[in-house]
Amino acid sequence: MRIVRLLGPALLALHLILRVTNQSIWTEVLLYNLVGLSAIISIALSPKLEFSTAKFAIALGILAWLIGSVVASFAHYNFATTLLTSFGELMYLIFYPFIVIGSVRIIRGHSTYKKSEILDSAIIGFGITTFGAAVLLPQVLPSLDQPLAQLFYPLVYPLADLLLAAIVLSLFCIRSFSSGPLILIIGITSFVLTDFLYLSIDTYAYYSIGGLVDDGWLLGILLISESFWRMEVNQEQGHSPLVESRNPIFITLSVFLSATLLALFALQPNYLPRYVALPAVITLVLAFSRLATAMNQSRHIGTERLLARTDELTGLPNRRRLISEIEEFVNKEGSLLLLDLDGFKPINDMYGHEIGDKVLKQVARRFDRALPHGAFLARLGGDEFGVLIEGLHESAIEIALALRATLSYPIHIDSKEIHLGVSIGVAKNTGDPDLLLRADTAMYKAKREGLGVCPL
Repeated sequence: MRIVRLLGPALLALHLILRVTNQSIWTEVLLYNLVGLSAIISIALSPKLEFSTAKFAIALGILAWLIGSVVASFAHYNFATTLLTSFGELMYLIFYPFIVIGSVRIIRGHSTYKKSEILDSAIIGFGITTFGAAVLLPQVLPSLDQPLAQLFYPLVYPLADLLLAAIVLSLFCIRSFSSGPLILIIGITSFVLTDFLYLSIDTYAYYSIGGLVDDGWLLGILLISESFWRMEVNQEQGHSPLVESRNPIFITLSVFLSATLLALFALQPNYLPRYVALPAVITLVLAFSRLATAMNQSRHIGTERLLARTDELTGLPNRRRLISEIEEFVNKEGSLLLLDLDGFKPINDMYGHEIGDKVLKQVARRFDRALPHGAFLARLGGDEFGVLIEGLHESAIEIALALRATLSYPIHIDSKEIHLGVSIGVAKNTGDPDLLLRADTAMYKAKREGLGVCPL
């Protein structure tokens, strides 16, 4: 298959050589368009990809362009009627939607775009459009004093180029790629830049068929066809074709450029074309919308993290949060207390989970009121609680006795008098990672031997 990939570049090189040494109608009509045909063949014979839609769309787009190129070649040598020439112009235009469809499909891959990605891409896309409207379009747009029928294609071509570049480059800026999609981007960029160069030359009637500008289109098309082979190689090597990787610098540049041009337009209305204002305003509106989305996401993330570390029933920190606190507690002087309620299961079985939940809430409040300032209380699940206390080990034992005393009087719920006890294991922090294990061992010893409080 290597010969298929090399055929297009070889024909392009031969075309460049013959153009210099022996340019003829066959060079510009036959050989030139054979390069485009070889690109279509290369895409068709490239290793089977999962992106068959992209493959089909881009091949059709290049075929449409090739038909337009053949018609333009014949028209240059006066072999085409006016109607046929108009058909060729239409084929050139059809190239753009097919390339957009295929490129977006390849860049997206198998993933779906999130709302934030769509906003990021839109901001960058309209930023590119603002730049193109301010810098590129004034160089290529025709004078509007011509008849409307003659203005259609000269107006539509640069707008289509700018739209294609904005869509593809905006997607490129929010994701990083393997070499295949990257070559696709380079090929499309080469094609668009060649088109702008041609339009700027043609505006002043300096263009003639057979110049080096023509080969820029072929180079872009060959790069697009080569991208399909590169994507297949990367997949065989186990590389993912897409890796999400936003780069905020492109968003920042888009917003800064749009704001600057909009301010310049406000200060000097005649300095820039009026149509620059529209994409610039849209860029800024989208940027504010993206900021609001980011703030909302930040609040949700904060809430989710809080809920992930909070016990739903009592509102206390949960086991996950306690373990995290223990990891930061390693170099501090203090103790860990593990508390397990005595007699809670029979109460839960007798009165039901609703009463049991109310009991746990009251127990949590009693423990919280009995603890000194700075102590960390958590519910580990079921009827178990944990407490981290900084200070001397003897003080921790005294606090454990105080916690046990909070359950020495009954809990009243729905006219029911409920009696509970608690077994507490107290483990001194020695800096070893077994603090939780030692506290658990002490707590089970206190429960098993009826000690109430067991230091370890």
